[in-house]
Amino acid sequence: MHRRRLLAASVFGLLLLHHGRPALAADSNILLANVFHAGIDPADYWISEKLDGVRGVWDGKTLRHRSGNPVHAPKWFTDALPPVPLDGELWIARQSFDKLSAIVRKDVPIDEEWRQVKYMIFEMPDAPGSFSERLALMQAPISKANINGGVPWLQPIAQFRVADRQALAAKLKELVKLGAEGLVLHRADAAYVTGRSDVLLKLKPMLDTEATVVGHLPGKGRHAGRMGALLLETPEGRRFRLGTGFSDAERANPPPIGTVVTYRYRDLTSTGLPKFASYLRVRENF
Repeated sequence: MHRRRLLAASVFGLLLLHHGRPALAADSNILLANVFHAGIDPADYWISEKLDGVRGVWDGKTLRHRSGNPVHAPKWFTDALPPVPLDGELWIARQSFDKLSAIVRKDVPIDEEWRQVKYMIFEMPDAPGSFSERLALMQAPISKANINGGVPWLQPIAQFRVADRQALAAKLKELVKLGAEGLVLHRADAAYVTGRSDVLLKLKPMLDTEATVVGHLPGKGRHAGRMGALLLETPEGRRFRLGTGFSDAERANPPPIGTVVTYRYRDLTSTGLPKFASYLRVRENF
């Protein structure tokens, strides 16, 4: 079980820790991010905006979700992709995850909806060399596909470098102010690996992770007759109440017991429970 160590980082007073999260079926076959922590020199990394999208892994023939299930994209969308493995995010725009999720979860894709979706590439799985070398390699198939504007939905995620932690914190603050979710750091000299690793790191002003619904606690006052809080269990077996972040509709029809949900939090207590936790959404397990 992966754990995050609680450490100070960034001008936000961000507290970061190695903290376990449930694994999806295909997690071991793709690269997954750890949380940025003390001891990391950001000058060793390429950096990009963390897109709040849906992971899409292209093996050269089939586009799949992080779970390994196929993405039900239109044929024109996948037929135009190059015949080489790519990894990236299906994405529309900042703060548009719910709209994107509604599009990609449909078994029968709707062309007009998919015209809004971009496939933003950040990795070339199994390609040789360092990440810096793979960045150069992945430009060729993307550029070739886009000759004369042919595949506008296939784009690389912009990558940049910073000199130190102060510059990293300033960039995080700048992009979050514009509506970004956070930053992703990819070690420049790293060969391609799979699983969770410090090769890939995420940095956000609020942490998020998942837990399983094990109970519904009744509401009081204006929430009488509806769910007041979820009783959640972390992968480590710790239980806690989550009572904020829900709409009235979600309280009236809460996630069923056994559902894995995503919540945000600021840091952990000394006993490993989240502080200032707030419900985000049901984890999409496509």
